[in-house]
Amino acid sequence: MREQRRGRVIAMSAGEVDAFLSKERTCRLATLGPEGPHVSPVWFTWTGGALWIYSLTRSQRWADLQRDPRVAAVIDGGEHYAELHGVEIEGVAAVVGPVPRTGDADPQTPELAEPERLMAGKYFGAADMTHDGRHAWLRITPAKITSWDFRKLATLPAG
Repeated sequence: MREQRRGRVIAMSAGEVDAFLSKERTCRLATLGPEGPHVSPVWFTWTGGALWIYSLTRSQRWADLQRDPRVAAVIDGGEHYAELHGVEIEGVAAVVGPVPRTGDADPQTPELAEPERLMAGKYFGAADMTHDGRHAWLRITPAKITSWDFRKLATLPAG
């Protein structure tokens, strides 16, 4: 994975990135369509060093990823300049499991157990995922992660 160069002073540690991505709820995912970039808000989970998206299979995002799996994602928070913090992920999306996901037991995709547990709890307050036969899983493996936390600026010596 490529290392973040600029803004090291305000970069989040790996633990801070994990904690931030575990609690935030909305990701803006950019894909490349035939006419150019397409950005859409999506729900996500972060586990095993990957971003997991439960995507509609009849969406522009899904069509774009079938042509070109490269993506960029931004997850951020804060309203005022001194509160801004976030993570940008550049990487490649891969389909994991059946398309669409029906919820039937699939012994070939045990790696979906943790993303599904996290998604069910985070967004639905449930122990198990409910599948509608219209979504499937995407795993985004980061090639580069850039983070920033402007709240750290308040702790720097004046100078």
